[in-house]
Amino acid sequence: MSKVSKACEFSPKVRRAIKERDGGCIFCKMYGYSGFPPSQIMHYVGRAQLGLGIEKNGAWGCVVHHQELDNGKDGEAMRAAFKEYLENVYDEWKEEDLVYHKWE
Repeated sequence: MSKVSKACEFSPKVRRAIKERDGGCIFCKMYGYSGFPPSQIMHYVGRAQLGLGIEKNGAWGCVVHHQELDNGKDGEAMRAAFKEYLENVYDEWKEEDLVYHKWE
């Protein structure tokens, strides 16, 4: 695995921390839905954009909402809600801190 791939992948430890922090799909909770299993970790800044595999760049999401975030007609609104969620969880959250930089 390349250094970039490793930096962009969520480790098992980070996955556990995100799952414990969120306790389920952040969108199901926001929109009042329940029971959209299975769930998975979503990147805010995607791997294709060199988004890091860190807690501040991830959230727990059901498969339905993850697909909608990535490819759906409401993706931009969901992305804004995702950003707001992360900003509320972390006092010092900045989007630019979520991207892999080769020389750092």
